[in-house]
Parts: sequence; C-alpha cells; structure tokens
Amino acid sequence: MSFLIEVTDDIAACRALRRIVFIEEQGVSEADEVDDLDGQAIHLLATLDGVPVGSARLLPMGAVGKVGRVCVLAQARGTGLGAALMRAAVDHYRSLPGIETVKLGAQTHALGFYARLGFVAVGPEYLDAGIPHRDMVLAL
Repeated sequence: MSFLIEVTDDIAACRALRRIVFIEEQGVSEADEVDDLDGQAIHLLATLDGVPVGSARLLPMGAVGKVGRVCVLAQARGTGLGAALMRAAVDHYRSLPGIETVKLGAQTHALGFYARLGFVAVGPEYLDAGIPHRDMVLAL
C-alpha cells in the first residue's frame, strides 16, 4: 500500500476520521474529542488512493512539539501507516526552528508502538477521556 501523508487545511476530513476512531470505536465523548485547538494546529492527513485513512494533529508549544489525535481507520491498521504518520510528524517538527522535544500522550496499549519509534515513557499513568495514558517524549 502506498499512502500519501501531507499537511492539510482539510480539518473536516481529520475530524471525520477522529469521530470514527475515537468517538465511534473507542467510546470517547464528543465533548472530550472536540476542542478549540484545531484552528491553531498543524494537521497531517494520510490518504490511500485519495481517500482519507489517517490523521495526526501537531501543536508546537515553545521548544516542545506536541502530537495528538493520531488515528488510523481499521482497514489501514497493520500496514505501517501509523508509524509513517508519526515519522512525518517528527520530521515536520525537525523542520521547525526551536523545537527540541516531541511529546505525546499515548494510550497505554500503544506504548510499545511509540517506543519502537524512539519515544520514552515519562511520568505516571493517567486517564484521558476515561482511557489510561502515559506521556512519552522524543528528544530531537
């Protein structure tokens, strides 16, 4: 499979993917998933044959680049798309001046996935939208 991952202004497509994965599949409330940060974020959209199948949201905050709302549709899981999305996010942050660390809040079941990409778990486990998470960081 050949995916295209690009920075996008199509926030509606990203939100539609997040609705499927987070709200419909994982049972996250709409109030927890939808916030006021989309307008200030950088959005990555992954497509397969022009069809959106994954996205991630980047929020640069000083020297830290936060990655969040990473989602991949069920039919594209296990294809390497999630890893490609994360590599694209890290590469984007490498291109921005002043970003020293990439940070994310990982669902605990995905800790190994992010660790394989070089992220290190820090701090205690916590609940986000009722789902156990841990923060993870990657020094650039």
